[in-house]
Amino acid sequence: MVGPQAARAGRVTPRFTHFAAIDWSGAAGERHRGIAVAMMAADDDAPRLIRPGHVWSRREVLEWLVDEAPPQTIFGFDLGQSLPFADAGAFFPGWADSPPDARSLWAMVEAICADDPHLGVASFVDHPDIARHFRRPRTKHEAGREGDLFGGGRGRFRVTEAAQAAIGCSPTSNFNLVGAAQVGKGSLSGMRLLHRLPRDIAVWPMDAITPGGKVVVEIYTTIAAIAAGRRARASKIRDGAALTDALAALGCRIGAFSAWPETITDHAADALITAAWLRGHAHRGELWRPAMMNDKIAQTEGWTFGAL
Repeated sequence: MVGPQAARAGRVTPRFTHFAAIDWSGAAGERHRGIAVAMMAADDDAPRLIRPGHVWSRREVLEWLVDEAPPQTIFGFDLGQSLPFADAGAFFPGWADSPPDARSLWAMVEAICADDPHLGVASFVDHPDIARHFRRPRTKHEAGREGDLFGGGRGRFRVTEAAQAAIGCSPTSNFNLVGAAQVGKGSLSGMRLLHRLPRDIAVWPMDAITPGGKVVVEIYTTIAAIAAGRRARASKIRDGAALTDALAALGCRIGAFSAWPETITDHAADALITAAWLRGHAHRGELWRPAMMNDKIAQTEGWTFGAL
Protein backbone atom coordinates (compact mmCIF):
# COMPACT_ATOMS: atom_id res chain seq x y z
CA MET A 1 0.00 0.00 0.00
CA VAL A 2 1.14 3.51 -0.76
CA GLY A 3 0.27 6.46 1.43
CA PRO A 4 -0.88 9.94 0.35
CA GLN A 5 2.56 11.44 1.08
CA ALA A 6 4.19 9.12 -1.46
CA ALA A 7 1.58 10.05 -4.06
CA ARG A 8 2.25 13.75 -3.47
CA ALA A 9 5.98 13.15 -3.80
CA GLY A 10 5.39 11.84 -7.31
CA ARG A 11 6.31 8.21 -6.62
CA VAL A 12 2.82 6.85 -7.27
CA THR A 13 0.06 7.67 -9.72
CA PRO A 14 -2.88 5.25 -9.44
CA ARG A 15 -4.06 3.56 -12.63
CA PHE A 16 -7.70 2.73 -13.33
CA THR A 17 -9.75 0.82 -15.87
CA HIS A 18 -13.06 2.58 -15.10
CA PHE A 19 -14.03 6.14 -14.22
CA ALA A 20 -17.27 6.94 -12.39
CA ALA A 21 -18.81 10.26 -11.37
CA ILE A 22 -21.68 10.72 -8.93
CA ASP A 23 -23.72 13.91 -8.81
CA TRP A 24 -24.88 13.79 -5.20
CA SER A 25 -27.80 15.19 -3.20
CA GLY A 26 -28.33 16.06 0.45
CA ALA A 27 -32.09 16.61 0.13
CA ALA A 28 -34.50 15.04 2.60
CA GLY A 29 -36.18 11.77 1.72
CA GLU A 30 -35.18 8.37 0.38
CA ARG A 31 -34.92 8.85 -3.40
CA HIS A 32 -33.52 11.84 -5.26
CA ARG A 33 -33.77 12.96 -8.87
CA GLY A 34 -30.69 15.04 -8.13
CA ILE A 35 -28.49 11.93 -7.92
CA ALA A 36 -26.93 10.74 -11.18
CA VAL A 37 -24.26 8.09 -11.71
CA ALA A 38 -22.14 7.84 -14.87
CA MET A 39 -19.23 5.61 -15.83
CA MET A 40 -16.69 5.32 -18.61
CA ALA A 41 -14.19 2.54 -19.25
CA ALA A 42 -10.70 3.40 -20.42
CA ASP A 43 -11.45 2.26 -24.00
CA ASP A 44 -15.07 3.47 -24.25
CA ASP A 45 -16.09 5.97 -26.90
CA ALA A 46 -18.26 7.90 -24.43
CA PRO A 47 -19.51 7.68 -20.84
CA ARG A 48 -22.89 6.18 -20.01
CA LEU A 49 -25.43 6.64 -17.28
CA ILE A 50 -25.77 3.79 -14.80
CA ARG A 51 -29.45 2.78 -14.54
CA PRO A 52 -30.72 5.61 -16.75
CA GLY A 53 -34.14 6.83 -15.65
CA HIS A 54 -33.73 5.31 -12.21
CA VAL A 55 -34.35 7.52 -9.17
CA TRP A 56 -31.47 6.63 -6.89
CA SER A 57 -31.35 6.45 -3.13
CA ARG A 58 -28.10 7.21 -1.35
CA ARG A 59 -27.98 3.64 0.00
CA GLU A 60 -28.27 2.27 -3.53
CA VAL A 61 -25.26 4.32 -4.62
CA LEU A 62 -23.26 2.86 -1.74
CA GLU A 63 -24.35 -0.69 -2.59
CA TRP A 64 -23.55 -0.24 -6.30
CA LEU A 65 -20.10 1.15 -5.51
CA VAL A 66 -19.23 -1.68 -3.12
CA ASP A 67 -20.89 -4.68 -4.77
CA GLU A 68 -21.23 -4.01 -8.51
CA ALA A 69 -18.66 -1.51 -9.80
CA PRO A 70 -15.42 -2.93 -11.27
CA PRO A 71 -12.44 -3.19 -8.91
CA GLN A 72 -10.09 -0.73 -10.63
CA THR A 73 -12.51 2.18 -10.58
CA ILE A 74 -12.03 5.76 -9.45
CA PHE A 75 -15.27 7.25 -8.10
CA GLY A 76 -15.67 11.02 -8.06
CA PHE A 77 -18.34 12.31 -5.65
CA ASP A 78 -19.56 15.88 -6.04
CA LEU A 79 -19.52 16.73 -2.33
CA GLY A 80 -17.20 18.04 0.34
CA GLN A 81 -15.30 15.29 2.16
CA SER A 82 -14.89 17.36 5.29
CA LEU A 83 -15.33 20.75 6.96
CA PRO A 84 -12.86 23.65 7.33
CA PHE A 85 -10.16 22.94 9.91
CA ALA A 86 -6.89 24.68 8.98
CA ASP A 87 -8.19 28.23 9.43
CA ALA A 88 -9.06 27.74 13.12
CA GLY A 89 -7.23 24.55 14.11
CA ALA A 90 -10.54 22.74 14.62
CA PHE A 91 -13.80 21.91 12.88
CA PHE A 92 -15.76 23.44 15.76
CA PRO A 93 -13.42 25.85 17.59
CA GLY A 94 -14.02 26.12 21.32
CA TRP A 95 -15.97 22.86 21.58
CA ALA A 96 -14.23 20.18 23.63
CA ASP A 97 -15.77 17.37 21.57
CA SER A 98 -14.62 18.71 18.19
CA PRO A 99 -13.12 15.73 16.30
CA PRO A 100 -9.40 15.71 15.45
CA ASP A 101 -9.56 14.54 11.82
CA ALA A 102 -11.89 13.80 8.93
CA ARG A 103 -12.49 10.12 9.70
CA SER A 104 -13.39 11.04 13.28
CA LEU A 105 -15.78 13.68 11.90
CA TRP A 106 -17.44 11.07 9.66
CA ALA A 107 -17.84 8.76 12.66
CA MET A 108 -19.38 11.59 14.70
CA VAL A 109 -21.88 12.44 11.95
CA GLU A 110 -22.82 8.76 11.70
CA ALA A 111 -23.20 8.34 15.47
CA ILE A 112 -25.31 11.46 15.98
CA CYS A 113 -27.48 10.63 12.95
CA ALA A 114 -27.87 6.93 13.74
CA ASP A 115 -31.68 7.28 13.87
CA ASP A 116 -31.95 9.56 10.82
CA PRO A 117 -33.22 7.51 7.84
CA HIS A 118 -31.80 7.50 4.30
CA LEU A 119 -28.35 8.77 5.35
CA GLY A 120 -30.00 11.99 6.53
CA VAL A 121 -28.21 14.51 8.74
CA ALA A 122 -30.95 16.49 10.49
CA SER A 123 -29.80 15.36 13.94
CA PHE A 124 -26.27 16.61 13.27
CA VAL A 125 -27.16 20.09 12.06
CA ASP A 126 -29.72 20.41 14.89
CA HIS A 127 -27.24 19.38 17.61
CA PRO A 128 -27.15 22.28 20.09
CA ASP A 129 -23.36 22.66 20.05
CA ILE A 130 -22.87 21.98 16.36
CA ALA A 131 -25.77 24.09 15.05
CA ARG A 132 -24.07 27.24 16.29
CA HIS A 133 -21.44 26.89 13.55
CA PHE A 134 -23.86 26.61 10.61
CA ARG A 135 -25.76 29.30 8.73
CA ARG A 136 -29.27 27.98 9.03
CA PRO A 137 -32.41 28.52 6.94
CA ARG A 138 -35.28 30.71 8.06
CA THR A 139 -38.39 28.93 9.37
CA LYS A 140 -41.86 30.12 10.33
CA HIS A 141 -40.84 29.94 13.97
CA GLU A 142 -37.37 31.52 13.85
CA ALA A 143 -35.88 34.84 12.89
CA GLY A 144 -33.52 33.02 10.49
CA ARG A 145 -30.37 34.33 12.10
CA GLU A 146 -26.98 32.79 11.38
CA GLY A 147 -25.49 30.46 13.93
CA ASP A 148 -23.71 32.71 16.36
CA LEU A 149 -20.39 31.00 15.56
CA PHE A 150 -20.83 30.92 11.77
CA GLY A 151 -19.06 34.24 11.40
CA GLY A 152 -19.71 36.93 8.83
CA GLY A 153 -19.62 36.99 5.07
CA ARG A 154 -19.54 33.72 3.16
CA GLY A 155 -18.32 31.67 6.12
CA ARG A 156 -15.30 29.42 6.59
CA PHE A 157 -13.59 27.59 3.74
CA ARG A 158 -11.17 24.69 3.37
CA VAL A 159 -7.78 25.17 1.76
CA THR A 160 -8.90 23.15 -1.27
CA GLU A 161 -11.73 25.62 -1.80
CA ALA A 162 -9.19 28.41 -2.11
CA ALA A 163 -7.53 26.30 -4.80
CA GLN A 164 -10.92 25.87 -6.51
CA ALA A 165 -11.43 29.64 -6.54
CA ALA A 166 -7.97 30.16 -8.03
CA ILE A 167 -8.98 28.22 -11.16
CA GLY A 168 -12.23 30.12 -11.66
CA CYS A 169 -14.75 28.18 -9.55
CA SER A 170 -17.09 29.72 -6.96
CA PRO A 171 -17.12 27.37 -3.95
CA THR A 172 -19.67 27.61 -1.15
CA SER A 173 -18.81 27.00 2.50
CA ASN A 174 -19.82 23.59 3.81
CA PHE A 175 -21.07 25.43 6.91
CA ASN A 176 -23.73 27.16 4.80
CA LEU A 177 -27.18 25.52 4.84
CA VAL A 178 -29.04 28.38 3.14
CA GLY A 179 -29.92 28.93 -0.52
CA ALA A 180 -29.93 26.93 -3.73
CA ALA A 181 -26.11 26.77 -3.81
CA GLN A 182 -25.74 25.39 -0.29
CA VAL A 183 -23.67 22.23 -0.14
CA GLY A 184 -23.59 21.54 3.60
CA LYS A 185 -26.21 18.82 3.90
CA GLY A 186 -25.01 17.04 0.76
CA SER A 187 -21.49 16.96 2.13
CA LEU A 188 -22.61 15.75 5.55
CA SER A 189 -24.78 12.97 4.07
CA GLY A 190 -21.79 12.05 1.92
CA MET A 191 -19.69 11.72 5.08
CA ARG A 192 -22.11 9.06 6.28
CA LEU A 193 -21.52 7.16 3.02
CA LEU A 194 -17.73 7.57 3.32
CA HIS A 195 -17.84 6.27 6.90
CA ARG A 196 -19.70 3.14 5.73
CA LEU A 197 -17.27 2.20 2.97
CA PRO A 198 -15.25 -0.97 3.58
CA ARG A 199 -11.71 -0.07 4.55
CA ASP A 200 -10.28 -1.77 1.47
CA ILE A 201 -11.85 1.03 -0.59
CA ALA A 202 -9.50 4.00 -0.28
CA VAL A 203 -10.75 7.55 0.18
CA TRP A 204 -8.13 9.93 -1.21
CA PRO A 205 -6.27 11.77 0.25
CA MET A 206 -7.05 10.36 3.70
CA ASP A 207 -6.15 6.74 2.98
CA ALA A 208 -3.31 4.68 1.62
CA ILE A 209 -3.98 3.61 -1.97
CA THR A 210 -3.76 -0.05 -2.91
CA PRO A 211 -2.73 -0.62 -6.56
CA GLY A 212 -5.65 -2.20 -8.40
CA GLY A 213 -8.24 -1.21 -5.80
CA LYS A 214 -11.20 1.12 -5.79
CA VAL A 215 -10.52 4.76 -4.91
CA VAL A 216 -13.07 7.43 -3.94
CA VAL A 217 -12.23 11.10 -4.49
CA GLU A 218 -14.04 14.39 -4.09
CA ILE A 219 -14.77 16.18 -7.34
CA TYR A 220 -16.23 19.55 -8.28
CA THR A 221 -18.15 19.18 -11.52
CA THR A 222 -17.40 22.76 -12.57
CA ILE A 223 -13.72 21.80 -12.94
CA ALA A 224 -14.71 19.20 -15.53
CA ALA A 225 -17.08 21.63 -17.24
CA ILE A 226 -14.34 24.26 -17.58
CA ALA A 227 -12.05 21.61 -19.12
CA ALA A 228 -14.89 20.85 -21.56
CA GLY A 229 -14.97 24.46 -22.74
CA ARG A 230 -17.78 25.76 -20.55
CA ARG A 231 -17.59 28.98 -18.54
CA ALA A 232 -17.74 28.51 -14.77
CA ARG A 233 -20.90 30.62 -14.50
CA ALA A 234 -22.53 28.73 -17.37
CA SER A 235 -21.36 25.23 -16.55
CA LYS A 236 -24.79 23.57 -16.34
CA ILE A 237 -25.97 21.69 -19.44
CA ARG A 238 -29.55 20.67 -20.12
CA ASP A 239 -29.62 19.85 -23.84
CA GLY A 240 -28.14 17.03 -25.85
CA ALA A 241 -26.32 19.21 -28.38
CA ALA A 242 -24.39 21.10 -25.70
CA LEU A 243 -23.59 17.80 -23.97
CA THR A 244 -22.23 16.42 -27.25
CA ASP A 245 -19.98 19.43 -27.67
CA ALA A 246 -18.67 19.18 -24.11
CA LEU A 247 -17.92 15.46 -24.38
CA ALA A 248 -16.24 15.91 -27.74
CA ALA A 249 -13.99 18.54 -26.15
CA LEU A 250 -12.98 15.91 -23.59
CA GLY A 251 -11.89 13.45 -26.29
CA CYS A 252 -15.04 11.36 -26.64
CA ARG A 253 -16.11 10.10 -30.08
CA ILE A 254 -18.93 12.24 -31.50
CA GLY A 255 -20.58 9.28 -33.26
CA ALA A 256 -21.26 7.71 -29.87
CA PHE A 257 -23.66 10.48 -28.88
CA SER A 258 -26.55 9.75 -31.25
CA ALA A 259 -28.69 8.38 -28.44
CA TRP A 260 -28.65 11.53 -26.30
CA PRO A 261 -32.14 13.06 -25.90
CA GLU A 262 -32.80 16.66 -26.88
CA THR A 263 -33.11 17.55 -23.20
CA ILE A 264 -31.18 16.08 -20.29
CA THR A 265 -31.03 16.93 -16.61
CA ASP A 266 -28.09 19.00 -15.50
CA HIS A 267 -27.38 16.30 -12.89
CA ALA A 268 -26.98 13.63 -15.57
CA ALA A 269 -24.90 15.97 -17.73
CA ASP A 270 -22.62 16.82 -14.80
CA ALA A 271 -22.03 13.13 -14.09
CA LEU A 272 -21.37 12.24 -17.74
CA ILE A 273 -18.97 15.13 -18.32
CA THR A 274 -17.09 14.45 -15.09
CA ALA A 275 -16.73 10.73 -15.84
CA ALA A 276 -15.20 11.65 -19.20
CA TRP A 277 -12.94 14.22 -17.52
CA LEU A 278 -11.74 11.62 -15.00
CA ARG A 279 -10.93 9.22 -17.88
CA GLY A 280 -8.71 11.91 -19.39
CA HIS A 281 -7.10 13.29 -16.22
CA ALA A 282 -6.89 10.61 -13.50
CA HIS A 283 -3.44 9.60 -14.81
CA ARG A 284 -1.97 13.08 -14.21
CA GLY A 285 0.51 12.70 -11.38
CA GLU A 286 0.36 16.37 -10.35
CA LEU A 287 -3.34 16.07 -9.52
CA TRP A 288 -2.46 13.51 -6.84
CA ARG A 289 0.08 15.86 -5.22
CA PRO A 290 -1.42 19.39 -5.14
CA ALA A 291 1.10 21.97 -3.99
CA MET A 292 -1.09 23.43 -1.23
CA MET A 293 -1.94 20.08 0.40
CA ASN A 294 0.18 18.75 3.27
CA ASP A 295 -0.41 15.69 5.46
CA LYS A 296 -2.37 17.63 8.09
CA ILE A 297 -4.71 19.11 5.51
CA ALA A 298 -5.11 15.70 3.84
CA GLN A 299 -6.18 14.07 7.11
CA THR A 300 -8.46 16.87 8.34
CA GLU A 301 -9.94 18.72 5.37
CA GLY A 302 -9.34 16.40 2.43
CA TRP A 303 -8.95 17.73 -1.10
CA THR A 304 -10.83 18.18 -4.36
CA PHE A 305 -9.29 16.09 -7.12
CA GLY A 306 -8.30 18.45 -9.92
CA ALA A 307 -7.77 21.56 -7.76
CA LEU A 308 -4.05 22.27 -7.94
